[in-house]
Amino acid sequence: MAHSTRQPSTPRRMTIAARGPLFGTVRVPGDKSISHRALMFAALAVGESRVTGLLEGEDVLATAAALRAMGATIERVPSGEGPVEWRIGGVGVGGLLQPGQALDMGNSGTSTRLLMGLIASHPIQATLVGDASLSRRPMARVIEPLSRMGADIVASPGGTLPLTVRGLCPAVPIEYALPVASAQVKSAVLLAGLNAPGITRVVEPIATRDHTERMLAGFGAGLTVEQTPAGRVISLTGEAELAPCHIVVPGDPSSAAFWTVAAIVSPGSRLVIGNVGVNPTRAGIFRALALMGADMVLHDGGTVGGEPIAEVAVRHGDLAAIEPPPELAPSMIDEFPVLFVAAAFAHGRSVFRGLEELRVKECDRIATMAAALTAIGARVEELSDGLVIHGSGGRPLPGGATVETRLDHRIAMAMAVAALHCSAPVTLDDVSPVATSYPDFLATLDRLADADRRVAEPVA
Repeated sequence: MAHSTRQPSTPRRMTIAARGPLFGTVRVPGDKSISHRALMFAALAVGESRVTGLLEGEDVLATAAALRAMGATIERVPSGEGPVEWRIGGVGVGGLLQPGQALDMGNSGTSTRLLMGLIASHPIQATLVGDASLSRRPMARVIEPLSRMGADIVASPGGTLPLTVRGLCPAVPIEYALPVASAQVKSAVLLAGLNAPGITRVVEPIATRDHTERMLAGFGAGLTVEQTPAGRVISLTGEAELAPCHIVVPGDPSSAAFWTVAAIVSPGSRLVIGNVGVNPTRAGIFRALALMGADMVLHDGGTVGGEPIAEVAVRHGDLAAIEPPPELAPSMIDEFPVLFVAAAFAHGRSVFRGLEELRVKECDRIATMAAALTAIGARVEELSDGLVIHGSGGRPLPGGATVETRLDHRIAMAMAVAALHCSAPVTLDDVSPVATSYPDFLATLDRLADADRRVAEPVA
């Protein structure tokens, strides 16, 4: 099978010292989950859609490149002083073309799993490849329902990339109960169902982020959501015709979480973070920090593109330990690395359970965060499904260590936040993965704090 031809980013070692208070306003990049879906659904519409606020990170650009390879026209249009607009000419549901070469997903698990669903009900064959990190991530949870819908999927040993999807048209509509809470699996099945005659149903025992349902309805798909004793039931009528839309992407709550925690743990800090998406299925991090007693206020900002937004005003303050309820996890699964950092500076013993999903992210985020926090002096116990973290009571951690980010953007940013309240500088072995979701993160840190105490150098 083919392998990724994309050259890996040059590793960048970075040493970060305590910077003093963080002050100012931040506007975070567009939501990554919504950006992926906006491009995909627009590519399946009939006509031209426009998207503003799109996250221009490497993961989303991988989605755009794959859709271009299958016939969609996607153009970035700068607009002077205003926001950049992306214009997408769709091919219609069922209209995707055979790509001429393997689709390189880089590091993006969302691109991979959602595109597998999209391809599964088209009469085409596509090989998907990725970088070393993505090629270790399991795809079996998506392969199983898509195979039931008629797709022929041949994966590498262990159900990983590279893999080839041969779609079936028309695909077979199914009813599928999610064995684990996964918005990506749900979305892959619904994407396949768009080009399957009849009704495709997904049953969610535990609700996951609902961007797919909201956006499909906005594009005109016949979709209903019903609460039942078995959970949320999403029913989609296939052989849909999607109408073009103008989508405004709100700010990414996952990106906002880093600045929220940074302000809370850095003495004297005060930040205002604007245009943050606070969809209830994504806003778990703010609920968790509120349970910890964070000095934080969310000011209602109305809705953007059908998604609720808020301005987050946050300042330094003490945090209490937390044992978040398991049902909170799906709404903040990507924010746990930075919540672990908050717990490391809290008063008391925090317990995080039911997080097996973190073992199969860009890296094993449980083991990696346990090692990283231990290296900078936190007391951490690793569990099979989570962590126990003994907080410092607001005192700085010792720091003075080099930590491994494991090619994971969220680990890199979380540990950059932790370094802001350490007695000695912390070195991150590689910050280059940050570009996958927040290309301006480090420049924003420079703007919010004194820049002259940070040293960056290429890794030899």
